[in-house]
Amino acid sequence: MRNFSRIIKLLLVMTLAHLVSACAPEVGSPDWCKSIEEKPKGELTMNEAKDYAKHCVFK
Repeated sequence: MRNFSRIIKLLLVMTLAHLVSACAPEVGSPDWCKSIEEKPKGELTMNEAKDYAKHCVFK
């Protein structure tokens, strides 16, 4: 019975983590552009910088 409750707890934690990670704004949306503008430029990846230029600067 202990193993069953551990499995249930693990499944609940994994489900919660999945739900929380799915809350990021879509690339190119106004919320995403704003979050990238607030992010320190040294922390941007090349893909983020490229997407920011494509979707937020050169619309």
